[in-house]
Amino acid sequence: MFLIKKNKPALLRANLLFSLIIFILFFSLNLNGEENRVVLKTGNQKAKVVVKVFSSLTCPHCANFHNKVFLNLDKDFISNGKVRYEHHGFPLDLAALNAEKILGCVESGESKLNLLNELYKKQDTWASGSDINNINQKIFKISNNYGLNNDKNNNCLSDQNLEDEILNGRINANKKYSIEATPTIFINEKKYNGKHNYEDFKKKILKFL
Repeated sequence: MFLIKKNKPALLRANLLFSLIIFILFFSLNLNGEENRVVLKTGNQKAKVVVKVFSSLTCPHCANFHNKVFLNLDKDFISNGKVRYEHHGFPLDLAALNAEKILGCVESGESKLNLLNELYKKQDTWASGSDINNINQKIFKISNNYGLNNDKNNNCLSDQNLEDEILNGRINANKKYSIEATPTIFINEKKYNGKHNYEDFKKKILKFL
């Protein structure tokens, strides 16, 4: 979901440019090979159940799912090795792409997960602004707590290889899973179409255990 308002033309132009980049990459990248994705994984790598969530960090519905479902899932199923969780970045705008790049620069898996948690928890405070530079500074204030000073943050945003990896991942994910909205969730490669509340999601998880 885009967080763009008509009274912020600079941010609108930035997101139109982002959409154009996605369009160009769709026709220029080799989509027949292995998916090249920046994926945050947590939990037992041999878990019987694998939950994949394709989400945009600026999407309110994604934040709602993460805050209300994932955190409970982590406590009940991920921490005891029954479920593996994968966050697959599917940025819908430039702010989400930049936040995804910052997330990809955190080296520690635990710190990366904690940063993801905080980005979703504080989405309302950073995901909109007068322009993309304003939004970037808000992201930096959060990522500074996870081993990234402003120099590292800026280097991360200018990392073209990382950007290509994220965008290539988005395009390949769309090709493989036909993603039409975020979040799109799969449990053991089967699309979850239920309600985004923990009790309904938990019932679906239990059917796979």
